[in-house]
Amino acid sequence: MTTSKTQLMQAEWSDFYALTKPRVMSLVVFTGLCGLLAAPGHIHPILGFTAVLCIALGAGGAAALNQWWEADIDAGMKRTAKRPLPQGRMSRDNARDFGVMLSVGSVIIMGLAVHWLAASILAISIVYYAVVYTIWLKPRTPQNIVIGGGAGAFPPLIGWIAVTGSITPMPILLFAIIFFWTPPHFWALALFVQTDYAKVGIPMLPVVAGEVVTRRQILAYSVILLPLSLAPWWIGGTGAIYGISALILSGLFLALSVPVAVRRKQPEDTMKPEKRLFGFSILYLFALFGALVVDRLWLGQGLSI
Repeated sequence: MTTSKTQLMQAEWSDFYALTKPRVMSLVVFTGLCGLLAAPGHIHPILGFTAVLCIALGAGGAAALNQWWEADIDAGMKRTAKRPLPQGRMSRDNARDFGVMLSVGSVIIMGLAVHWLAASILAISIVYYAVVYTIWLKPRTPQNIVIGGGAGAFPPLIGWIAVTGSITPMPILLFAIIFFWTPPHFWALALFVQTDYAKVGIPMLPVVAGEVVTRRQILAYSVILLPLSLAPWWIGGTGAIYGISALILSGLFLALSVPVAVRRKQPEDTMKPEKRLFGFSILYLFALFGALVVDRLWLGQGLSI
């Protein structure tokens, strides 16, 4: 029996599920659903469910392709060493085929069931993450997460387009919010796991440019995020529920980024401010997009802007 077949027999459904990065996917699905619910107009519930399912499948497929390509890198990092491929619970070919199946299937189903504009954006998001970020940017530039942040910003845009069939300023702003949220979110994590990235030769900003530069960049992006998160309210695309929520949440985000920006790591440092910012950054996105939906459903906002 070949190694590939042996590994396939050892792989369980939970291993394939792990390839989809379910914790990351939960945020992707949530923001995609919020984009769909906040969009003006209506979509049949079954088609809406199908659109969100396709977003989830596409994200899962891209994540599987990411792990297929980075299997050797994941094996060298403590944070990722227990993933299915580094542990040898399945072959890389199986992971690749699984990723391709989910990716292609999600785009085809989205196109046939919803429309091809949403499917096209979904296809771009998959290629962006699996190829542009994973293969090209991540191993080559410390700005990888800045440029690659666009991959995670597509879901609300896709959800909005699934309902409206068009691209307008409002979903572009939702894309931009996640795009500018990603660097401070990810760099906060990179500050306390930078030794992992250094060990495998990935040029994350803390490894290449140092902590001082990274901390300043975290603050800079947090400053930009504050007015950007309020922009949907300023252009009249949302009501006061979203606007006030965005002001409070982004203000807290900025406040938590200041201690990260000004401090210097000490020996035996537990990195509490960095971990606090990283944890809040996840809550921030859930709460911000949740407020967007509440605003739309409660006040009947969601103009064609």
